[in-house]
Amino acid sequence: MGSLRTFHIFFLLVVIAAADLFGVWAIWDYSKSQDGTILALGVIVLVGGVGLIAYTDWVIRRLNRAHIE
Repeated sequence: MGSLRTFHIFFLLVVIAAADLFGVWAIWDYSKSQDGTILALGVIVLVGGVGLIAYTDWVIRRLNRAHIE
């Protein structure tokens, strides 16, 4: 697969993409079903996706500082 750094960055990007896709789908599904639970899940997941972006930035800076390749 590659280095530890590559694996972590790849895994985080996949998780961010999955969270964003699920969040968008949940909000789209809410427009069809009017189920408040689906809307809440979609919003929570999208907020979590933003948090994951911030976490990914933190991890990259931390890996750079530790010189992990």
